Amino acid sequence: MNVDDLQWQARTYGGITPRTADLLLGLGHLDLVEQAAGERGEWFCALAAVRELCAAGNHERAWAVIQPFAATGWKPAVTEAAEVRFRTGRVDEALALVRPDEPVKEGRQWRDYALLLARAGRLDDAIEVLAPHLEDWWLQSTLVEMTEGRDRDERVLELLAPWAEGARRARAEGEWCHPGEQALTLQARVLERAGRVDEAVRRLGADVTSCRYLVQNTVEFYAELLARHGRIDELRELATGDHATAALKPYVKALEDRGRAQEAEIILREIIHATDHPHHRSTLVDLLARQGRIDDAVEVGRPTFEYYDCGNHLEWVLHLLVEDGRPEQALRLLDERSAQYVKEHAYSVNSKRLWLLAAAGRHEEAIAEAMALSPEECWDRDGTIARLLEKVGRVDEALALLRSSAGSQAPQELANLLIRQGRPAEAIAGLPSLSAQRKRQEIRDRLHADSDPFA
Repeated sequence: MNVDDLQWQARTYGGITPRTADLLLGLGHLDLVEQAAGERGEWFCALAAVRELCAAGNHERAWAVIQPFAATGWKPAVTEAAEVRFRTGRVDEALALVRPDEPVKEGRQWRDYALLLARAGRLDDAIEVLAPHLEDWWLQSTLVEMTEGRDRDERVLELLAPWAEGARRARAEGEWCHPGEQALTLQARVLERAGRVDEAVRRLGADVTSCRYLVQNTVEFYAELLARHGRIDELRELATGDHATAALKPYVKALEDRGRAQEAEIILREIIHATDHPHHRSTLVDLLARQGRIDDAVEVGRPTFEYYDCGNHLEWVLHLLVEDGRPEQALRLLDERSAQYVKEHAYSVNSKRLWLLAAAGRHEEAIAEAMALSPEECWDRDGTIARLLEKVGRVDEALALLRSSAGSQAPQELANLLIRQGRPAEAIAGLPSLSAQRKRQEIRDRLHADSDPFA
């Protein structure tokens, strides 16, 4: 076990995946998960076992699982080990584990230590640990989160103030980047929770009106702030003006929550007619779906079904129909796509079609169609076929297919199938070692790089 292997697992979801570890735990195989962690160095097994053991109050056994991983010095493992120690009441030992060695390279190395200090009842110490490093937006956010409901709002506002003012000045001077770009909304959030809602609205409203903000979520937060406190007139003005892109969705939800969904729909349809903005169209699809009007949602999404970007609502609408128990209608909708669209999106269309056939209970038809495709023509072809074969009771065929497959997902799919069939020990034993998996991944990466004309 070494840091390099652990980092590779976390980065690529290599080794035994979280899904497989959870599957094992869900079927009562905690002992095998622990064994895989210890004998194979499987990080996701260690993580799953530790959390399962801690939930059951078995902290010493959890420590035995995590300690070898923490001994490598890899920070995620050390942090998890500190959590185990903290839960057993060994607070000083937990704090020592996560306290960074000085000098630190960047302020966020103090984050875990500060959070644990706060949980240990040393909130003022935690605040002072973060205070010198608030040029980092993540630490500003951490400061706000860890002090929630703990009577430190004035101190937090004092620490945020220079960053918020700096962001305002930067934007007034034509800049688009500043370490305090999130501080405006954080400041308003603290004012709100401190009961100073009018002040929060006034300050953030002035920033939005004067365009003294650097990130779009400032407008979104302001709209949500207005909605939370029933300021519908101000919210309507915001949502129907220059800030509609960010504020219209919160306005629509606020109207819906007040029993005015029809009014919200009329406003959305008018704006869509005027702008045809895909963001507003998706807001209307969402509204109609919440109202149970799936057919209307389909029709609103229909004009986007052959878009070539994230404004395409086809997959979303297909899911709505399946969730509504209408996979056959979803299939018909998919089959209506133009020949040009199907040709240019064959991989996606083929994968969706197999999913919808299975959802409609047409498993044998889905198997036949999948077998007629090459592995390059749909997502995880062999895994898809194997799951379909399993569904109709043809388990031996599914196992044989996965054992012979060259697909990168096949070993994991084989293991999951064996686990579901009550053969968990065989499943784990059949998985390639971490080193073998890494070698295969490196070969695939090289082949991909060699075939990529832009690499």
